[in-house]
Amino acid sequence: YLLDKSDKYDSRDVERLQQDDKWVENYLLWRHDVVDDTLKMIDESFQWRKEYTVNDLTESVLPKWLFENGSLFLHGYDKEGYKLFWFRVKHHTRDPKQQLEKKKLVAFWLEHYAKRDHGKPLTVVFDMAETGISHIDLDFVRFIVNCFTDYYPNFLTKIVIFEMPWIMNAAFKIVKGWLGPDAISMLKFTNKSDVQEYISGEYLPPHMGGTDSFKYSYPPLVDDDFQTPLCENGPITSEDEHESKEEIDADTKETGELNEEQNLNQKKMNSVEQISKSEETDKTEIKTKNTKKALTTFKGPLLHISPAEELYFGSKETGEKKCLIVLTNVTKNIVAFKVRTTAPEKYRVKPSNSSCEPGTSLDIIVSLHGGFAASLQDRFLIMAAEMDQSSGAGVPELTQFWKEVPRTKVMEHRLRCHVIESSKPSSLTLKENTLNIPAKTNEDLHIQVIVYSFLTRLLQINKRLQEQIDHCLWFQQLSVALSLLSVTVVAFCFYL
Repeated sequence: YLLDKSDKYDSRDVERLQQDDKWVENYLLWRHDVVDDTLKMIDESFQWRKEYTVNDLTESVLPKWLFENGSLFLHGYDKEGYKLFWFRVKHHTRDPKQQLEKKKLVAFWLEHYAKRDHGKPLTVVFDMAETGISHIDLDFVRFIVNCFTDYYPNFLTKIVIFEMPWIMNAAFKIVKGWLGPDAISMLKFTNKSDVQEYISGEYLPPHMGGTDSFKYSYPPLVDDDFQTPLCENGPITSEDEHESKEEIDADTKETGELNEEQNLNQKKMNSVEQISKSEETDKTEIKTKNTKKALTTFKGPLLHISPAEELYFGSKETGEKKCLIVLTNVTKNIVAFKVRTTAPEKYRVKPSNSSCEPGTSLDIIVSLHGGFAASLQDRFLIMAAEMDQSSGAGVPELTQFWKEVPRTKVMEHRLRCHVIESSKPSSLTLKENTLNIPAKTNEDLHIQVIVYSFLTRLLQINKRLQEQIDHCLWFQQLSVALSLLSVTVVAFCFYL
């Protein structure tokens, strides 16, 4: 293919295919490991990518009105954690003159997301509320379908179609003809009563029966959740005056104002702290072996992250304002990491930009400021990448490292916020001390995590026991009823 059609491919795509095993694997998976079909798909998608200049599509090369229209955007997640790609059909109108630009907008969004999340699959939502025959554009729908079936391999989880008007049934029979059997099985026709089988209410707008107050606007790009500044320490409030000196010291270290001798002393202190921490870990390893199993853990190629999906905060009434994230380096190299958030004005993250030694665990404390409450819309992004053993792990080295590290070598994992309305203990929630007691140490936080995990486990066991008791009582009642019935029948027979 390269010899015959090299002029029809973008050299950047060819280079990526030769280096990115995951991309090749996705093509093979989508074509069921049939090599000839896989090659044909790669050939077609590469020609399409060059024709549409996919690698060069940016906001600046597309008309601004396309983004302002609001017919296509990325926002929210489905129940399986996949990103939602929205197509608001009522904002789309057929116009042959604008068709190419609209198709490029689809390609822009898909490429934008593919580069950011390295090909993690999407869920497409066709919101067809308030649509009619004037909104039907089969050519455009076919293009969207082709993007997933022919150009972006293994990139589709399902297509959720909301409130399709009956007048469009005939049109969608044609669409089904373009889809293969695998893609047809991904079609989910829904309405207001059953759409929450696939998408929870927090990511559904009110007209779909949800509670998401999100309203589309441009600029900026609506899905640029993590282009906010790093939440290093957050804003300093009056409540945190006792910690201000520590933050000032941290800032001076980051700006390089300490001399070399101080840096050496600091490194020695850090090494001593790490040794003592490892000794403490060894002592408590037997005690925490069983309780740690109860914690959910995301097992990434570089870091294991606990909790896996959600940080548990309390409402203003419950007062739970601190959470713990535990990172474990599972590689043989130093792993640099940084934590970003969609709400840097709310949260303080310590540390938010550091490194983790091979085989060790590190605690990240996420705390809410007074007056702020956690929201279900808040997100945290943990980015991690391996560093060479020869590289330093100081602030200047980390800053330079993040500037140079290729995007393809960065592991990303997202965490949601969960707000607990009741006062029930949570496995990874730390209650802030209402008395003016000094901040807890990492050891104290570990103990609290263990205790809360144990209590949560007890509650789960108690719930299962209660269910078993209920089942036993039900069987007992059924047995008594059957016995009475049999006695009645026997008595009736004797009477006859």
